[in-house]
Amino acid sequence: MNDYGSPRPSPSTSSSFPGRAELPLDTVTWGPDLPNDDTLRLITAPKGKKILQLGVGLGHNAVGLALAGAHVIAVDHDLTRLDAARQLAEVNEVKVELHQGDLADLAFVRADQIDLALSVYALARADDFDRVLRQVHRVLRMGGSFSVSLPHPAWLMLDHDPSTSARLARRYGEDTPRDVDGVEIHARSIAELFGSFSRANFRVDALLEPEARSGRATVPTTVIMRGRKDSV
Repeated sequence: MNDYGSPRPSPSTSSSFPGRAELPLDTVTWGPDLPNDDTLRLITAPKGKKILQLGVGLGHNAVGLALAGAHVIAVDHDLTRLDAARQLAEVNEVKVELHQGDLADLAFVRADQIDLALSVYALARADDFDRVLRQVHRVLRMGGSFSVSLPHPAWLMLDHDPSTSARLARRYGEDTPRDVDGVEIHARSIAELFGSFSRANFRVDALLEPEARSGRATVPTTVIMRGRKDSV
């Protein structure tokens, strides 16, 4: 059973994470088959903090942070995911402030109100990544951070047909969105991601390519960047 009583879902792949994966509530999960935040430590001491999450998945990270004592605001355009997060919050008897809308539309959040923000895989679908970063920078307090995990651009170069060995399918950093499980995914290079954070006045203080726990991946599956707001 999962956290709110429905049948155990099948494991997710990196392209669809968090999909229908069964995920923990006692730590933030950054991607499929990866060390969780109890190891990576990108988010510390959430108790009493106002946290913004872009892309809610099934609500595990939002509910987990609320259980740890944070005031969590979560945004997603998909009503099904928001309903799943609401159900999970109710079962665990915590409050999560849920909003339906575009991930770059944060007009309902006043400037300098958020202590930290995070997004797990959701921004791979964002057409205007720079706009999202500008909006998050606006709502963060000085010294606040924004941690983002995305499918690694090297991973998105490969054809992951389970019936064959992984093979090269496209160039690194190719800017044409890739259709993955019926969803358009942007394969932005590490340099492009770093440039986007810099243009939005974030100081990148963490860049991680964590190894999958299974050790079977030939290239990193996930890249994680954390930017800190040190100036307006």
